[in-house]
Amino acid sequence: MIRRLLIAITILFLSIFLVLPILVVIASAFQQGMHAYWAAITEPEALDALKLTLIVAGVAVVSNTIFGLSAAWMITNYSFKGKNLLITLIDLPFTVSPVISGLIFVLMFGGRSVVGRWLIDHGIKIIFATPGIILATCFVTFPFVARELIPLMQSQGNQEEEAAYMLGANGWQIFWRVTVPKIKWGILYGVVLAAGRAVGEFGAVSVVSGHIRGMTNTLPLHIEILYNEYQFSAAFAVATVLLVFALITLLLKRYLEYRIESKVGGQ
Repeated sequence: MIRRLLIAITILFLSIFLVLPILVVIASAFQQGMHAYWAAITEPEALDALKLTLIVAGVAVVSNTIFGLSAAWMITNYSFKGKNLLITLIDLPFTVSPVISGLIFVLMFGGRSVVGRWLIDHGIKIIFATPGIILATCFVTFPFVARELIPLMQSQGNQEEEAAYMLGANGWQIFWRVTVPKIKWGILYGVVLAAGRAVGEFGAVSVVSGHIRGMTNTLPLHIEILYNEYQFSAAFAVATVLLVFALITLLLKRYLEYRIESKVGGQ
């Protein structure tokens, strides 16, 4: 009976907090018919928001993948002063509110700061423009790849790299032919998590974007504007686009978890 009770509680919890909200979003999106749904997701502002979201997510994921690989390689292969501090700083975005992180960028690059005024005087706009959105998104997503790779590389050790070095391989050969094949599923896992967070990021982006229609609105911000303007059906219609991204992310995440578990079990 305890097992059945726990199963019932789990199913009830998932139904109330996961399944039911998803069904409400889908039902509300198609409330006015397929024509209204298609019009909502293909209007110019929605397409501009989708384009900006994909650009920002792409830049953030590529940047954080490079950083994550570099940080994980350095942390797992070298001993240096400040190593523990670096690991702590990597986890910083997990502990800072996204809204606070966005506010920090506004204070750093806004028109009232010394740096911001200098950039504006030289024709470089960070806040209320695409660069600011990219910076905010990079900040909130940069731990994902590094935090997946660091424990993975620590558990694998560096015996294979040392063997390759003894056989005459140089640094790049060791990295591309030995290290990357060992950690490729971990890299992809971190990339999927970072991409999922980048696409759905709201708090930090909301602070630095300025909510300029057709220019600095990502999909989450576009949904907020539609909802605040009482265009509920259109808001839920655009929300289904993010729902599709979320479902794809979950499927990829589960597949990569299976591949990582299979690789670890095979070893």
